[in-house]
Amino acid sequence: MHIAVFSQYHTSPDCPATSRHYTLLAHMAKMHRVTLLTTPAWRSQQLTHEFPWVPLGVEIREANVPYENKMGPARRALAFAQYAAWAVREGLKIDRPDVIWGISTPLTAAWAAAQVARWRRVPWVFEVQDLWPSFPIAMGAVPTALARQQLYRLEKALYQSARAVLPLSPDMTRYVTDLGIAPKKVTTVLNGTDLALAARATPAAVARLRQEQGLTGKQVILYAGTFGRANDMPTLVAAAEAMAAEGRDVVWLFLGHGFYEPLIAAAAARWPEHIRLVGGLPRHEVFGWFALADVSVVSFLNLPVLDANSPAKLYDSLAVGTPVIVTNRGWTKKLVERHACGWYVPAGDALALAAKLRELLAQPSALLHAGEQGRRLAIESFDRMQLATTVQQVLEQVAG
Repeated sequence: MHIAVFSQYHTSPDCPATSRHYTLLAHMAKMHRVTLLTTPAWRSQQLTHEFPWVPLGVEIREANVPYENKMGPARRALAFAQYAAWAVREGLKIDRPDVIWGISTPLTAAWAAAQVARWRRVPWVFEVQDLWPSFPIAMGAVPTALARQQLYRLEKALYQSARAVLPLSPDMTRYVTDLGIAPKKVTTVLNGTDLALAARATPAAVARLRQEQGLTGKQVILYAGTFGRANDMPTLVAAAEAMAAEGRDVVWLFLGHGFYEPLIAAAAARWPEHIRLVGGLPRHEVFGWFALADVSVVSFLNLPVLDANSPAKLYDSLAVGTPVIVTNRGWTKKLVERHACGWYVPAGDALALAAKLRELLAQPSALLHAGEQGRRLAIESFDRMQLATTVQQVLEQVAG
């Protein structure tokens, strides 16, 4: 079977990114022909070169369309349009696929997949990584009512034309079915984590990292991920500074990069003993940092659309036995409370976050128990190799 994959952003485990599709593509390329239509936007951001740029067996076509998180809305929109136009042209040139897999975000990548599927008369599958256009609209990136209306109309049309829809969380699935899409064509496939990479965080490796970083004898709170506008970073920095002022042996680590990097850097300069900006690391190294933390924080703004998110940092933390604090009111709150692997603190409340962290750091046995619960859950439900099998089965069924 020939699978054509439309994804504007491709990353490898050498990049400071989640690399979800690297694992999925590697699995499928063992049994099927896979052609990836993407861009080299992340090639220059490889921090190591331990992995090939694409998995063995994957054929890659790349459009020279630059993109980075620091771009403004207009520049981003141009990049989205440039990729979509190229992807349609390229999709009509490649050998006829048996099924097309369109990955959003952005929504324009899924649109390109749908156009090629229509012209080539093949079925397509729509993977929903984030709720577009609801997310950019909630963030104020779509200023006119007409544009918002058109995007919502396009979104629903794509759901209807796809033979199957793959949302990354239960709340995303509910959103899709609430639009009138038949539940039988919607399959929830969580973001998941790479257990093989998580296994590299052995006790010996974590002990070495702790010693190298001068963290022996200190309690560690970790935020790992994008320092984006949606991630409520000012609240985390305020909580970190409030705890730093107490002078205890507690260190906040901020691992990543993005819009709020200057804010975090300024806080780290004021409190160097208690707040550290680590920067971005390749995916295969982040698990050691999660493992040395006592607790990690998964934060977002208090916006309903963000409650549906399926953040990789949640799964990565639980995979190495580090419990989490979430600030979403949606399915992640229910998940950590149901499985006793984390806690909820309302978004935007720095004092409440600091208070909960003080409470938890005073109860190491509770942290240990929650971490064990999380690790068990990750092994049972979040293994990307198992999730890859589910996605492959959907693609095979759609291809007939």
